[in-house]
Formats: sequence, structure tokens, C-alpha cells
Amino acid sequence: MAELVLVGGGLANTLIALRLAETQPALDVVLLEQGPALGGNHTWSFHGSDVTPAQLDWLEPLIVASWQGYDVRFPQLQRTLPGSYHSISSERFAAVAAERLGERVRTEASVATLERTRVVLDNGTELQAQACIDGRGPTASEHLDVGFQKFVGQLVQLDEPHGMTRPVIMDATMQQDDGYRFFYTLPFSADTVLIEDTRYSDSPGVEPATYREEIAAYATAHDWHISAVLREEQGVLPITLDGDIEAFWDDDPARMPRSGLRAALFHPGTGYSLPNALQLADRLAGHTDWSAEAVYAATRDASTALWESTGYYRRLNRLLFLAAQPHERFKVLARFYGLNAGLISRFYAGTNSRYDKIRIMVGKPPLGVGPAISTLLGRRGR
Repeated sequence: MAELVLVGGGLANTLIALRLAETQPALDVVLLEQGPALGGNHTWSFHGSDVTPAQLDWLEPLIVASWQGYDVRFPQLQRTLPGSYHSISSERFAAVAAERLGERVRTEASVATLERTRVVLDNGTELQAQACIDGRGPTASEHLDVGFQKFVGQLVQLDEPHGMTRPVIMDATMQQDDGYRFFYTLPFSADTVLIEDTRYSDSPGVEPATYREEIAAYATAHDWHISAVLREEQGVLPITLDGDIEAFWDDDPARMPRSGLRAALFHPGTGYSLPNALQLADRLAGHTDWSAEAVYAATRDASTALWESTGYYRRLNRLLFLAAQPHERFKVLARFYGLNAGLISRFYAGTNSRYDKIRIMVGKPPLGVGPAISTLLGRRGR
């Protein structure tokens, strides 16, 4: 019987397995992934200020590219902001994890039944454990009110160098469509770049063919000729507007331990989960009681603590999604990116001070005062 079975070989569970392999190498851990490799098909990016220096050092073997500074572009604002920015590819992630975890990893392992202390695979294999952690991605819940960040990205090979020296994390200079829309570009080499079409939308639906056309048009507008699409990824991330985190957890009578997006462990404003996944991995790295109830309590506590500390960001999300008409949402972001660079950095890290929070709210509003006040009081503005 294993002490811990991690179900789902995505970001959160793999980081847990990697940390435990270092801090508790004798612990019997099994990591199950239904696909052919850990990590799926993703690019995870983060600001250096989102993690501690020690965490950044620990992540270094997983990082495929780092830059100093990043750009944002809006119709009335173009700005370069300071700070380091880093990306992890699923290929590097899978290779490092496979090397370090070895036989702890089982790929092509589709799960038929999952309980707190038992997993049954589609092929009939049964694994017993002191505890299982479900890290298989987000599920819809009536207790969480969410919008969506949805995207399609292509890593492309260009005929000639693109000329970029740093990422553009938001280019919202194009026509707005399907909510707040922007392009995100990461220059991985002189002639390869990830181009991602992203929408902050009310609905989760993605039409890949339309996004691909828009990516091709964006490249053409920049005089980039795509000679090959090296990889394509797509995703839909939750953006929380409101909810009841205790009811979210209480809705599961089985009291299943969870991780990552399945545990609502993500930045409420961006949907990104790497810093929070790393924090949970660090928390469990020192854990000693691997009973299902103890692991459940640890994962639930991490989730509820994050929720309680990020209510302000959910209010900002309500302003973006509920007080603004979809085609006007870019005005909210354009105003925000004109603020102090340190405040913006602290927003991504989720560590804004009380003064920061007041500063974000004061000044000439990009939206009508009536809809904004109505939204903050809990009434939908449209």
C-alpha cells in the first residue's frame, strides 16, 4: 500500500511529488497521469516576484526562458514594466520530473474509480493508499461564480528574426471581441515565438479555428512569416467573481483531498496557478500525517486561506466582468497598467497593501460610477 497517490500528473500534483522526493525520499508516492507524459501540453509563466527567491532557485531546472521586463499595449498606453518573467514548458517539465521521480510515475493510467484511499484504473489495477489527492483540473461548482480566461496559443517558427527582446503579456490594441481580448507573445528564441489569443469572457467556449485565423493575422500584421507551427495549446481558466468556499468543499461528502485548480488554488484575477501550486507543495513537503483526513485538512486549509485573503481581487473581477460592457473591459485594464509599477507587481503576487487597494479604486473611473457601485454592492451591473 502506498502512502500517497497523486491522481493527475499536471502542474500541482507533479510539484508535490517533486518536493516530496527531495524532503521525504522514503515516502511511498505514486503519481498517476492518464496521458503519455506529465504536464500535458502547456506553457506556465510567472513573474519572479510571484515566488520567493528560494522557490525561484528550486524552479530553475524547469525554466526554459527568462526575461527582464515585459510590455503592455493598449490604444492609449504602451509601457515597459520592470521585473523578471519566466516560462516553463511542458516538455522540460515532463523531462525533469520523469528523471527525478522515476518509477513513482505511471503514465497512460486512466482512472475509473477514485476514493480517498483507493484508486481503480480502467485496466482493473487497484491501488490502495493512506491518502489520494485529486489534481485532475477544475470542475464546475454551483458555489463558485466564475468568468473565464480562455486562449489558444501557437509556438511558431518564423522565416526571419522577430526582433522582440522581452514578452508582451498584453497587447489589447486590436478590436475587442468576446469580452476583454488581447494577444500574449513570448520570444523563446530569435525566430520562435509563442503567440496566444486570449479572451476574458463570460462563456467557456473556444473555437480553435477562429483563434488560429486570428493568430495568423496577428503575425502578418507584425510582418512575421510563419514557416511552421511547432506546438499548439489551448485552455480555459476560471476567474472567480464570488462564491462560498466552505460550501465548495462541503459539497463533497467524501472529503476528497484536492490540489491545483480542483482545489480553487489559483490567482483569482489571472487564473494562473503556479505560485499557489508551489505553496501547497511546500506545505506538504513538511507533512508527516498521511492519513486521508489529515491530507484533506491540509489541502482544504490551503484553499480556504487563499480565498479569505483574496476577496479584494474578486471584487475587481466583478468590476471587470459585471460593471463593464464586454467591448469596454479593456478600459479597466488600461487604467490599471498606468499605475505604479510596484503596485502592479504586487497585484500579480497577490500582496497589495491597503494603500495599493485604495489607489486602484480612486481616480477617474474608466466605467460609469453607477454600474461600478451597483456591482460592488452585489448587484449585477448589466
